[in-house]
Amino acid sequence: MTETETEGEGEPEHRRLLVAGTGIAGLTAAIYAARSNHDPLVIEGDEPGGQLTLTTDVANYPGFPEGITGPELIERMKTQAERFGAETRHGVVERVDDSTRPFEVELAGGDVLTADAVIAASGASARTLGVPGEDELMGYGVSTCATCDGAFFRDQELVVVGGGDAAMEEATFLTKFASKVYVVHRREGFRAEDYWIDRVEEQVDAGEIELVRNAEVTAIEGTPEGGIEGVSLVRHPEGHPTEKLDDPRTEEFEMDVGGVFIAIGHTPNTGYLEGTGVEMDDTGYIATEGGAGGGQTRTAVPGIFGAGDVVDHHYQQAITAGGMGCKAAIDADDYLESLGGRAAEGTAVAAAESDD
Repeated sequence: MTETETEGEGEPEHRRLLVAGTGIAGLTAAIYAARSNHDPLVIEGDEPGGQLTLTTDVANYPGFPEGITGPELIERMKTQAERFGAETRHGVVERVDDSTRPFEVELAGGDVLTADAVIAASGASARTLGVPGEDELMGYGVSTCATCDGAFFRDQELVVVGGGDAAMEEATFLTKFASKVYVVHRREGFRAEDYWIDRVEEQVDAGEIELVRNAEVTAIEGTPEGGIEGVSLVRHPEGHPTEKLDDPRTEEFEMDVGGVFIAIGHTPNTGYLEGTGVEMDDTGYIATEGGAGGGQTRTAVPGIFGAGDVVDHHYQQAITAGGMGCKAAIDADDYLESLGGRAAEGTAVAAAESDD
């Protein structure tokens, strides 16, 4: 196993605080932690900058009345964190060993570091369709966030792909801007809660939403310069039409729309915490303490904190991720201060030790 070594020593490089992720949550945590003199090391992950880098225009982040591109906002935050002493490094966290203190953190490629505290801010990746045109047009008419991008599509016809709560909520939100919203779902029935189905049905009756059942998008047409021109679809009366392309009952058709919003869920990037004592739900979202007092971002493992979309499976906004990153840095600061000299020495601390 290769090890990242401290100069002049045979031991793995040791850091007081390691932040996994360079999205809004991770960089906000890095800014606050650096200002607290913790010299955080921020590991970029396999999607540096997170989902915001897929957004060409960010119009709802406070302080930028004229808007700002996602990559530019991330780059500014990264520069700000580094100004205060944070270090960002290319790499992907593959494993955290919480059986010892300091934590042992293994990166892809085998490099190993140790850290007294870890902030998991590695985000969640939006699930996508994997159809032609999707990658090329992401951010140019294809979006995974109606709240982020809906206002750019005023008076246009839009497609929302999905059948769960997220898709129904996105479709409902988009009716504020769109001339019409088409909800494309691969089955007849929807997985969404009755509350959302009832709301959508009301908008169907009002002519604002049209349900396109038993259908799937097979291609997205357009260019980054000109945006979306339309989508190609298939439909089968029994659903899941892409599995029945040879069936004569499968119908091919096209729709002229100005935007495509994909709402088929997210996958939190938390695989590196498997095998630790960090509690996660069935889909991989981290459980944190929450509540009204301090320590809201603490996990079940003292010294590991969660922030941003690895925790938040509802709001998933840049501003909420930033707020959680701030909380995580403050909570980590309290934890590190409670360790005192033990953290600086890098000696073993009992895994069951309390933050109190």
